[in-house]
Amino acid sequence: TLLLSLYQGKFRVAVQHVDLAFLLPLGVGIITAVLFFTHVIPLPALLRTHPALVYGLFFGLLIASIGLLLRNLGHIGLRDGGWILFGAMAGFWLANTIPMNTPDAAWFIFLSGALAICAMILPGISGAFVLLILNKYAYLLDAIGKLDFSVIVPFMLGAIVGLLLFSRFLVWLLRRFYRQTFLVLTGMLAGSLWVIWPFQEYTYQNIGDKSHLIGSMPSWPREFDGTVMAVFGLIVIGAATVIALDVFAKRPRSF
Repeated sequence: TLLLSLYQGKFRVAVQHVDLAFLLPLGVGIITAVLFFTHVIPLPALLRTHPALVYGLFFGLLIASIGLLLRNLGHIGLRDGGWILFGAMAGFWLANTIPMNTPDAAWFIFLSGALAICAMILPGISGAFVLLILNKYAYLLDAIGKLDFSVIVPFMLGAIVGLLLFSRFLVWLLRRFYRQTFLVLTGMLAGSLWVIWPFQEYTYQNIGDKSHLIGSMPSWPREFDGTVMAVFGLIVIGAATVIALDVFAKRPRSF
């Protein structure tokens, strides 16, 4: 197996167990996106200064992803609805279980890397979305932009371990329970939507001389100013981007 070959130092044998045609473009895409969103568009800073705008874009991306997953599933029967409901309840529970302030310890960064890469290879789910739920998206992008290897190394190790351990399980799952897997994933995405709804009422608690964020609740904007209109515009842009990429991916290649 791959892990055994790596442990024994048989790197050539290990490479034969890896789909480089998939992993290399994936890796290049991840690195390009990270560089773009840390040096061209400073996303970590925008999440701190304009969180509603950033979350609006992600909300649009997620809404469109859910729609595409449902469309690809075709007719949704009563039993299918049960699987979606199960996924929605699981997603809602997970989103409520994770605290607003997650630890910055190496073990949690490792876990974040493993979960993010697992989400990335799942159909319809984004690794960035998982990091947003874990409240580590801006933190990790900021660390990568500053080349903080005390954060980058445990995250990368977690991603490698997660990829090696989860990929085989995913293949097995999709071969045996393809439709059920997609239904549950769709439900989980829908159930956790409220976490990234761009308009939130935040609850703070004073500890010592500092104010700490301890919770949030989705809300509706009280007045439609320029910022609110910009958020809704970004929701539309996010959804349109996903739909456009789906259309482009299905176009016949001329080569």
